[in-house]
Amino acid sequence: MSTKKRSNHALYLKVLRRMTAEERLQKSFELSEFCRKLFLDGLRKRFPDMPDTALRQVYLERLNKCHNRNY
Repeated sequence: MSTKKRSNHALYLKVLRRMTAEERLQKSFELSEFCRKLFLDGLRKRFPDMPDTALRQVYLERLNKCHNRNY
């Protein structure tokens, strides 16, 4: 890992440690929502003419492939 990446990661950890448990949980929800929207936007760009219902099906199928089945 480069020095800059280590520095950024250290800063990230420092910020996380200053947050309360509630703030960290809220941030995790925000990041999850951001990832979901980013994934859907990518699918919309890849399949611009696909109807919303079909796009939703593709989204769910691909999300299912990514799911960690080790639980």
